[in-house]
Amino acid sequence: MLPREELLKGVENRDSLARVIDLAEQAIKTWEVTVTDFLSPAVLIEVEERFAKLTEIDRVAWGGYPQAERQRIGIARSEIPLDAAQVNLAAVDIAGNFLFDAATHRDFLGAMLGTGVVREKVGDILVLGERGAQAIVVPELVEFLETNLNQVRSVPVKVRRIELEELKVRPPKKKEMTTVEASLRLDAIASAGFGLSRSKMSDAISAGDVRVNWKEVSQPSYAVKSGDLISFRGKGRLEVGEIAITKKERYRVQLTRFV
Repeated sequence: MLPREELLKGVENRDSLARVIDLAEQAIKTWEVTVTDFLSPAVLIEVEERFAKLTEIDRVAWGGYPQAERQRIGIARSEIPLDAAQVNLAAVDIAGNFLFDAATHRDFLGAMLGTGVVREKVGDILVLGERGAQAIVVPELVEFLETNLNQVRSVPVKVRRIELEELKVRPPKKKEMTTVEASLRLDAIASAGFGLSRSKMSDAISAGDVRVNWKEVSQPSYAVKSGDLISFRGKGRLEVGEIAITKKERYRVQLTRFV
């Protein structure tokens, strides 16, 4: 079987990774494809890091569309063909008139969880403004939501199943910028990218509101590098691009902000 303790050593999301290992061992034993629940980006990264050297199994992640944050992973023995089509997903449309009572991602998720659904059964939620939202879920949840999800905030809603091809995925807005800093400290780079004072950014980092590559970083002095993705709760994401050293030995950093 798999080297469980070695795979779990030092991981941030131990319980989630342990469940993925259980499914991987089941796939090895049964010669069948197993599929996880929806995993957060942080768990997806840890699975990729820990499973990369395993030769016994293959895996494929799919969340319904290419940029999906929350995804399920299909796992199979390396001898068995595996593709994204084997990762079962479903999509629902949550329709209502939100013109006078706008609802956020948190509102739609809260309403779904309020029916008794657990978070791991729900993938990405695409908010469509005044007409409602769309959500990606495990297939067995569709009928339950059609019956039990009747209201979001004060708005009555109607839930119906739709095809994944009907998802109204909006590409994120991007803003390119360049900053010159004395160091590559997280608080300095994130402050420039998100347009926040250095002190406020330091406070946000210390409070656990900032992640780098989906992992929580609580030290403002953390050194970022090219390719890092900085996410700030409620503010979007920031990708660190090319880093060059100026004649005055400062760092010129290319940044892309996604909102």
